[in-house]
Amino acid sequence: MAVKIRLARRGRKKMAIYDVVIADARAPRDGRFIEKIGTYNPNTNPASININNERALQWLLNGAQPTDTVKAMLSYRGVMLKKHLQIGVIKGAITQEQADAKFEAWLNEKDSKIAGKVDAIGKAKDEARKKALEAETAKNQARLDAIKAREDEAKAAAAAAEAPAEEASEEAAPEASAEGDEAQS
Repeated sequence: MAVKIRLARRGRKKMAIYDVVIADARAPRDGRFIEKIGTYNPNTNPASININNERALQWLLNGAQPTDTVKAMLSYRGVMLKKHLQIGVIKGAITQEQADAKFEAWLNEKDSKIAGKVDAIGKAKDEARKKALEAETAKNQARLDAIKAREDEAKAAAAAAEAPAEEASEEAAPEASAEGDEAQS
């Protein structure tokens, strides 16, 4: 019986989440499986990969063949490197302590890279949020300036309309007093 380590899809439409399963190669994709060893969520940034590394390594050493996608995930998690080092120990090329030291060094380096990526993504989101806030503030200020300019124009127009009316009433008042003086004489 050929055994595969592969993905089984679950989740809703366009928001897939996958289970990493050990299954017979003849079984359908989402059908019967032997064991579930983890999950994979490509919807997060960076993608969430949760795999039981010890079980995956045991299945690999027993002859299970990973699909291309699962092989990439296992490499990302260090399971393929651990398998390579374990085969070296079995053949007598290196000791178990040397293999463990190499794996720990690789794991520390990988964790720092992942943390750096998460920090960079967080900083990028913060920068985008700040730029959006600044753009919104500038747009609101432009709207306020436009409203104030319209109000100033309306006040100026009202003052200009009142000024000729006042001048006309002042001109009419002296003429009326002049007529009144002529009538008295």
